Amino acid sequence: MFQIIKKYIKTEYNSKDLYVLLLIGGLYAIGLFLSNTFVNVYLWRQTEDFLTIAAYHLAIHISKPITFYFAGKMTKKIDRVIVLRLGVIFLSLFFLTVLILQDKAAYFNVLLGILIGIGYGFYWLAFNVLTFEITEPYNRVFFNGLLGSLQSISGMVGPLLAGTIISNMKTNIGYMTIFSMSFTLFIIAVILSFFIQRRETDGVYNVKAVIQQINKNRNWRNILFANLSQGIRDGIFIFVIPIWIFLTTNDEFSLGIFNLLMHGSSFIVFLLLTWLLKDSFRKRFIFISSIVIAFSVVILMFELHFYLLLIYALVIGIMVPVLLVPFQSLTYDVIGKSYRARDLRIEYIVLLELFCNLGSIISIVIFIFGLKLFIKIDPVPYMLAIFSLSYLFIYLFVRPLSIK
Repeated sequence: MFQIIKKYIKTEYNSKDLYVLLLIGGLYAIGLFLSNTFVNVYLWRQTEDFLTIAAYHLAIHISKPITFYFAGKMTKKIDRVIVLRLGVIFLSLFFLTVLILQDKAAYFNVLLGILIGIGYGFYWLAFNVLTFEITEPYNRVFFNGLLGSLQSISGMVGPLLAGTIISNMKTNIGYMTIFSMSFTLFIIAVILSFFIQRRETDGVYNVKAVIQQINKNRNWRNILFANLSQGIRDGIFIFVIPIWIFLTTNDEFSLGIFNLLMHGSSFIVFLLLTWLLKDSFRKRFIFISSIVIAFSVVILMFELHFYLLLIYALVIGIMVPVLLVPFQSLTYDVIGKSYRARDLRIEYIVLLELFCNLGSIISIVIFIFGLKLFIKIDPVPYMLAIFSLSYLFIYLFVRPLSIK
C-alpha cells in the first residue's frame, strides 16, 4: 500500500509521517464507525427521548471548541503529537466509561458528551495541524481523497460488523463487545503516534490576530462562514438519521446496511476524486453537491421506509465527498495564503473549528426548543428540512474566493 502511495505522491518528503498519519486517521475512523454510530441508538434504547441525545451532542459541540482553544495553546508550547495522543486517550476513556456505565449511560449523557468532545478537540486540532504541515498544495487533494477513502472503508466495515455483532448477541453484550473493540483500536493509535516525527512550534499563542483577519481578509471570512453553514446541518443530521433508521426497522443491522451503502459509494467517489479532481473544477463540484445535499432530505419528508433511507444513503454517499474534498482543500489553501500563516496556522485552525461547532450548537439549541414548543406535532422533519438548506450557503461563501 505504501508503495502505491509513494507512486502517486512522487515525493519522499515527510513520507513516513504522511503514512503514519493516514494510518492513525484510519484507525480513528474504524474505531468511531464501529461504535460511535451506535451510541445514539444505545442511548435511545435506554430513554426513547430525542432530548437526551440532543443534550449529549450539545455537550460534545460545546466542549470540543473549548478544548480546541486550550489544545492550540498547548501545541504552541509542546509537541503537537502529544496533543494528538491526548485526543486518542480521551476517546479511549469515553468508551471505557460507557463500558463501566452500561445501561446507566443515558443518565450520564452530558458527561459522556464532554468526554468525547474533549477527545475530538485534542485529536482534530493536532490532526489538522499535522495535515497542514505534512501536506503541500500539490498533494493536498490526494491526501484528503485517500484519507476520505480510508474513512469510507471504515464507514462500510465498522457499522456492518457492529450491527451483525449486536443482532447476533444479547443486546447489551453486543454493545459491550463493539465498545471494547473501539477501545482497543484507540490504544493501538496511541502507540502508532510515537512513530511520527516530533514537531514543536515556537511563538506566542495569538488567536486575537486571527480574529482581526475576519474584517481584513475576505477569503478567510468566507471560509469561516462556509464552515458555520456546514455545522448547522451536520449538528442534528448526525444523530437524527440513525434514530430514524432504528425506528423504521427496530434493528441495528439495518443501520449497518445503511452505512455500507453510504460509505461504499463514498469510497468509490473519493478514489475517483483523488486522481481526477482538478483545481479549476473545485467550485463547480461544491456548487453541484451543496444543492443536491441541501434538497436530498425531501426523500425522507413524507413517509419513512427503509428503501427510501437507502436511496438517501446513496445520494449522500456520492455527494458528500464531491463537496468535502474540494472544500477542505480550498480551506487549507486559504489558510496557507493568509496573514502569517506559518506562525499562526494553529490559531487559524482553532477559529475554524469554533465556527463549525458554533453552527452545530445553533441548530441543536433550536432543535431542543422546537421539541419543547411543538408538542402536538412532530417538528423533527420540518427542522431537518430547514437546516438542510444551510449547505446552500457553503457555495455562496466559497464562490467569491480568489486564491493567488
